[in-house]
Amino acid sequence: MNRILQQVANQYWFRVSLTVICCLATICLGVHQSYVWFSVSACLLILSIIWQVRLYRLHIKQVLFMIDALENNDSAFRFPEESGTPESKQINRALNRVGHILYNVKAETAQQEKYYKLILDFVSTGLLVLNDNGAVYQKNKEALRLLGLNVFTHVRQLSKVDATLMEKIESCCSGDKLQVVFHNERGTVNLSIRVSEINVHKEHLRILALNDINIELDEKEIDSWIRLTRVLTHEIMNSVTPITSLSDTLLSMVEDKDEEISHGLQTISATGKGLLAFVESYRKFTRIPTPEPSLFYLKAFIERMVELARHQNPCDHITFHTKIDPADLILHADENLISQVVINLLKNAIQAIGDQPDGQIDIQVYCNETEEVLIEIKNNGPVIPPEIVEHIFIPFFTTKEGGSGIGLSISRQIMRLSGGSLTLLPDNKETKFILKFK
Repeated sequence: MNRILQQVANQYWFRVSLTVICCLATICLGVHQSYVWFSVSACLLILSIIWQVRLYRLHIKQVLFMIDALENNDSAFRFPEESGTPESKQINRALNRVGHILYNVKAETAQQEKYYKLILDFVSTGLLVLNDNGAVYQKNKEALRLLGLNVFTHVRQLSKVDATLMEKIESCCSGDKLQVVFHNERGTVNLSIRVSEINVHKEHLRILALNDINIELDEKEIDSWIRLTRVLTHEIMNSVTPITSLSDTLLSMVEDKDEEISHGLQTISATGKGLLAFVESYRKFTRIPTPEPSLFYLKAFIERMVELARHQNPCDHITFHTKIDPADLILHADENLISQVVINLLKNAIQAIGDQPDGQIDIQVYCNETEEVLIEIKNNGPVIPPEIVEHIFIPFFTTKEGGSGIGLSISRQIMRLSGGSLTLLPDNKETKFILKFK
């Protein structure tokens, strides 16, 4: 390339020198009034200038054509290297090489952009790049999933998701650490946002890293409840067991002697045994066995769960609707543990409907866009009041008379151990629980 450019430069200086010589000769011959040679020299000067202009226009036209071809991703253009003057051949050869190099650079840049975008789409953290006007320069799939959007070009679109979320993202600055809770069709999202900045081509951009910390918060909350439950059950069992044992011993000694004392000891014994049985139910929350996953068909599994729920809870007035898509959908999980979760949710749904006529329970099983398996269980009974929704997964919390308050807690713990999640989808018209298996 350097050799070709040097040759072109030499020829360029030759033409310039020739034009300068013709110009000087024309001036000198004109001064000496040698009109014949003056006319010859003037003609040569004019021809030299025309030649220079034509070559200049030709080369400009070739360069512009090459730029247009590169902009249109046309790699098939080629200037003739076999015909024309030696200078034209060299220039065409140089332009062809320049065009080939520029096209390769452009192709490599586009390939790198696709590569980096592919990496961003596989990152588990949502990423947004915004300018100071709120326009979205870049985003990945995880960011769209967390925000519940398919198209995202400006921060103002977040007003459809949550007004508070839009305001915080719109006004955030570099170094901010934000936390926003909002609801969408996928459930409750507890979003952690970290903000940094960068200047690109003299433009200030903000980079936002988004993470849903619901899973981390749920795990910490469950771990705290497990530790608390273990301490409470241990202390209660250690305190009540001797009392129950002692009351039984004294009862055998005084049963025929004092009716009042005997009746009191019987009450203490019965109460103690009832308390031990009550505490034992909570120990199940901390003693869930390690899942042993296997493959099983969800269609047959759901049908079996429905029949079992009908048998355990008479509900002739309730209609069950099931939809498994595809029909041969397979799940890799511990079937026995998952059956406990599904049966508990079906039992709760039946109890929620109660004696309501035209009761209906819908069960839908499908895969989402990320190939996660979801089981939705919803009923048309009275919805759970908003003030109760946030407490339903807390151990010991119950609104049922005689309830233990650990059914949903155990179900959520089983889903957590199975690598999935159990959530209640907020809705004012129906109660819908979603089991998600990753």
